[in-house]
Amino acid sequence: MSDSEPRMIEILRFLSSQEKPTGSKVIADELKEKGFNLGERAVRYHMQILDEKGYTERKGYSGRVITPLGREKLEKGLVYDQVDSIYSKFEEMIYLTNFNYMTQKGNVVVNTSTIYDENSINIIKGIIESGLSVSPYININEDKSEGKIEVTTLCGTTIDGILLNEGIASQPLYGGLLKIEDYKPVRFEELISYKKTSLTPLDAFSSPNRTSVLDVVDSGTGVIPANFRLIPGIGRDKTVEIINKLDKIGIGGVIGISDEGRDILGIPVPEGMVGIAIVGGITPFRAVHESGEEIDIKIAEEIRRFDTLSPITTNIKYHLKPVEHDIQPKISFLLSKSWNLIQKVNFDIQKRKGDIVSNVSYLKKDDLDSAMKVMEETYNDNPKYINPYYKLVKHPADDDMVGIATICSLSIDGILINNGIRCNPMYGGLLELTEPALFIELISYNGSTVDPHKIFIAKNMTSVTQEVGPRKILASFKEIPYISRDYAVDLLDTLDKIGFSIYKIGKPRELIYNAKADNYNFGIVAGSGLNSIAAIREKGIDIHVKAIEKLIPFEKMDRL
Repeated sequence: MSDSEPRMIEILRFLSSQEKPTGSKVIADELKEKGFNLGERAVRYHMQILDEKGYTERKGYSGRVITPLGREKLEKGLVYDQVDSIYSKFEEMIYLTNFNYMTQKGNVVVNTSTIYDENSINIIKGIIESGLSVSPYININEDKSEGKIEVTTLCGTTIDGILLNEGIASQPLYGGLLKIEDYKPVRFEELISYKKTSLTPLDAFSSPNRTSVLDVVDSGTGVIPANFRLIPGIGRDKTVEIINKLDKIGIGGVIGISDEGRDILGIPVPEGMVGIAIVGGITPFRAVHESGEEIDIKIAEEIRRFDTLSPITTNIKYHLKPVEHDIQPKISFLLSKSWNLIQKVNFDIQKRKGDIVSNVSYLKKDDLDSAMKVMEETYNDNPKYINPYYKLVKHPADDDMVGIATICSLSIDGILINNGIRCNPMYGGLLELTEPALFIELISYNGSTVDPHKIFIAKNMTSVTQEVGPRKILASFKEIPYISRDYAVDLLDTLDKIGFSIYKIGKPRELIYNAKADNYNFGIVAGSGLNSIAAIREKGIDIHVKAIEKLIPFEKMDRL
C-alpha cells in the first residue's frame, strides 16, 4: 500500500460522515486531530487523486462529497478495522438489547433474510417447529412488486443481552458447526473465533454443503450452525433460571450448558467459567438454502422491538436430546496443528533442498490433464502472484483419484524460524488486485479450526482466473520482530526468487495491502499455494480442497 493510501482512506471516512459538501480546510483540521499532519495544499492534492479515481466529486466551491464508488472503496479499505469490528458489533448489539422477559417488551437482536418463494416460509416454519431455532417469533414482510419476502428471526445474541441486563456478562467466543447424531449433540466440528475476523463466523460456514439442518430434522443426524459463549461460573444457577423462564415465553435455542470448568461438545472450558452452546439464529435460513431455494442471509443485522415479531407456530416439538458430559476429543485448532508442521520444515535455502509444508487437493484422474492446463495458464497469466511448484501424489484409498500438492505459505514461517527468525502466521486473507492491492477479507489463524483460504474457496469468493475486473486471490499476512528485519529481508528476497511468492515486505506500523503488524514488528504478505487450486475450481473442475496437509521434499516437486 502506498504511503498516501491511509490518508485517502481517512479522507473518505470523514466525507462519508458528512451530510453536505466539505472543503479542504475542514478536512485538514479533522485529519490533524487523527494524527495526519497535512495542510490544505496536501489535502487538495489527495482530493484531486480521489476525484480522478471517481471516489469523490467536487460540488462547486462548497467542497467535495463521497461517491458510491468511494463508499465501496472505503468499505474494502477498512478491512483492518473490520477484523476487530465484528466482535465490537456483537458487543454493541448485546448492550442495546433491553428486552424485559417479565413484561415481554423491549429491544431484541434479529437476523433479516430475503427469500423469493413462499415455499421457503414453509421450510422455515418446519425448522422452527422442530425446535432448531432461537424462537418462533418472526416477522414476514412481503414486497410483491419486487418479488421479495423479508423474513426476520430472533438472533441468539438476544440471550446475551438479556443476561447482561441481569448482571451476567457473557463472552461470545466461537461460531461453528455442531455435529448431531441420533438427535444427540456430539461435538463442534469446526469453529471460528468472533475476534480478529472480517467475516461473521456463521457466515464463514454458510457455503454449500457445510450444514445439513434438514437431515437433522428428518433422521436426527447432521450438522447445524451453533454459537458458543462463556459466563462466570458463579452465575450458572441464575442463568439456568433465566433460560428456563425465557423458554416458557418462546425464546430458547440453548443446546447445552456445561458445569463449571468442565469441557462441553469438544470445547475446553476454563476453571471458574461455564460454557453455553446456542443454536445459530440463521439455522432456519440454512435449511432454505439446503433445499435449493434462493435466499440472501444477513446475520445479527439490527435491533428491533420485540412487539414487531409474532409466533409463526405454537406447535414446537424439541427434537434434540440433552447434551451429555461424556468425554469428547478436544477440538484441535489450526495453529496448534500448524506449529507442529512448521517445526518440521528443514528446507535449506542455499542447497534448495529439504521438507516444506504442502497442501494436497484431490481430483479424478480423468480431470488431471484439464487441471494441469488451468494451472499452467494461471501461472503464465500472472507469475508474480502464482506459486509454480506442485507434485502429483497418490490418493491414500482411491486409485481413480490423484492429489495435487502445492507449497503452503506456512513453509515460509518454518524456513525463517530455522534461520533464527520468529515468524507468526496472523491472517489468511482474500487479496483484491486493485491499484494498490487490498485485503478485502481477513480471518485470523488464531481461534480457527479451518484454514481461512478453504473458507474463501468454498464460498466462491476467489476470482483467480477472472479476465474482466480486479482478480481476487488468496494470500497470508505474517508478523516478524523488527529487530530481525534486515536478515529477514535478505532471506525473503532469496525465497521470492526461488518461487515462494513473497508479495510485499512491510515496515513497522505500515499498512500492507490493508493489514497491519503490531508495534515493534513488521508484516509480510505471501501468496497461497491454493491459488492454482482455486483456479481449477473456478473452471468447473471438481476438486476436493485440503490445506496444511503434509511435508514434502522441495527438491522432488515439479515446476509449471
